[in-house]
Amino acid sequence: MLSSIGEIGLNHYLILSAALFCIGMFGVLMRKNALVILMSIELMLNAVNISFVAFSRYQNNLDGFVMVFFVMAVAAAEAAVGLALAVAIFKRFREINIRFFEHLKG
Repeated sequence: MLSSIGEIGLNHYLILSAALFCIGMFGVLMRKNALVILMSIELMLNAVNISFVAFSRYQNNLDGFVMVFFVMAVAAAEAAVGLALAVAIFKRFREINIRFFEHLKG
């Protein structure tokens, strides 16, 4: 039988999720490279997925697992649109930098 010291509970998953979300938020706020920003957003979405699964498992229902599929679909769409924008930026400026995104208006 496992003691309470060796068990992984809801708090552990929420701390992991919060840490991943903070790392992702730091990456979005501090970086100027568009690809790093996209990876940081993916990290933040995965942190949210961990929270959904942890709460769903803790409450013994499937709602969190269903929400994970929607978040994964949003993440896939975000990656596709973000990479398309990055390719458009690279074709025009030969560099991928977040400050070039404002030049795509016209």
